[in-house]
Amino acid sequence: MTNVVLFTVDDMNGDTPGCFGGHPEATPTIDAFAAQGRRFTRGHVTIAVCQPSRSVMMTGRYPHRSGAMGFMPIADGVPVLTDVLGEAGYRCGIIGKVTHVAPVERMGWHLAVDQEELGEGRDPSRYAAVVGAFVADAVQAGRPFFLMANAHDPHRPFHASDQEADHFSPQQLDTIPEPSHVFGASEWPVPGFLPDLPEIRREVAEYLSSSRRADDVFAAVLAELEAAGVADDTLVIFLSDNGMAFPFAKTNCYLQSTRTPWIVRWPGRVPAGTVDDRHFVEAIDLAPTILDAVGLGVPDGVDGRSHLALLDGDTQAGRDRIVTVFHEAAAAAWLRHHGDDPSPAQFEMRSLQDARWGYIWNAWADGTKQFFNESQSGRTWAAMADAAIDDRAVAARTRFFQYRQPEELYDLADDPDALCNLIDADEHAAVRAELRHHLLQWMRRTDDFLLDRFATEVIGVGRNQ
Repeated sequence: MTNVVLFTVDDMNGDTPGCFGGHPEATPTIDAFAAQGRRFTRGHVTIAVCQPSRSVMMTGRYPHRSGAMGFMPIADGVPVLTDVLGEAGYRCGIIGKVTHVAPVERMGWHLAVDQEELGEGRDPSRYAAVVGAFVADAVQAGRPFFLMANAHDPHRPFHASDQEADHFSPQQLDTIPEPSHVFGASEWPVPGFLPDLPEIRREVAEYLSSSRRADDVFAAVLAELEAAGVADDTLVIFLSDNGMAFPFAKTNCYLQSTRTPWIVRWPGRVPAGTVDDRHFVEAIDLAPTILDAVGLGVPDGVDGRSHLALLDGDTQAGRDRIVTVFHEAAAAAWLRHHGDDPSPAQFEMRSLQDARWGYIWNAWADGTKQFFNESQSGRTWAAMADAAIDDRAVAARTRFFQYRQPEELYDLADDPDALCNLIDADEHAAVRAELRHHLLQWMRRTDDFLLDRFATEVIGVGRNQ
């Protein structure tokens, strides 16, 4: 049977790797890997925050259908990928982000090694040692394996940042190696969805250095597959769990929030150096695709569907749009921001994107509630807040981040950074109505608990009309 490695990086934007238009020095291993398989330029995660995103990957269900809408466990009775693989004889392991696939005890891992034993999830040599032993054990036992290998980079704190020194003890820092390339400020442009300010350029460089170390970890994992002689028998899938931890990316529903660098290598099956720039693929499809690829059945109740045909270079109907969601910020973030009660940290969003348009419904946006997330903890948000004192454009951008509007509409072909909200433009009324309609139908199909609100407040009809 085919082995499977699902490798995730933590908080890497979809356009960071060189092979997706980013800095080539940031991701040499990822770029070389892409040349050996197929890139999906329209790959997206379903929800742009760590634990819920990984829960989608493991269940093939939308968060409100698995119970894992925030930093909470998958509900009892919901089948997970390792249930099926384990029953079929697979040896299942997870390296890094162990507690972000919860409840840990019901995942059936034969091996679970978390960040404390991996140089805080940032040491390639420690990943190599663990992967090498895990693969050797599986080979010796004559069993196929499924390995979910998770780098903790480029999650905050970034390399050589003030946050890093505050977050880790000196003893922990001693276990974290330097990236194989360290970036200087202004080596790469600031993303277009952020203002170009000196402190933001500096933080982008820190982020890129951390991205390079994630690439180093990926290189170590791939080298162990080669050394064990199993690379040709292993399906390897690479992606990020969500966008970068900067304002307007992670924990939102923008293009840069959910688009992920999605690459698949499967020697003898997936042609090398190929690109799919037509079909939308989603993290919700991962579990059914993996099970289909290894010849196993998909559990009932899965929302995603296999895109195995796309790996073979075929076409597949119904992949011209995606729905992404967001539910809530981490309780810990709320506690840091406000005090004792984490309950108001809910920021419900629903988004529909197609090849041109992006529509977002911010169910939380009432003009008074203020959005916050982890991305505001670093240099970038502080620089934006300082600049907003004298710069009207930056002031408007920061205020919009905090309060939004109930609806947003963007022409992503012309405005991929979502800078110009067209929701009230009369000339786009037909587009607005069509996207609302498609989102309404999705909410009905998935029994979204916000269906009644959307139907009455946005569409102006009853839930069944």
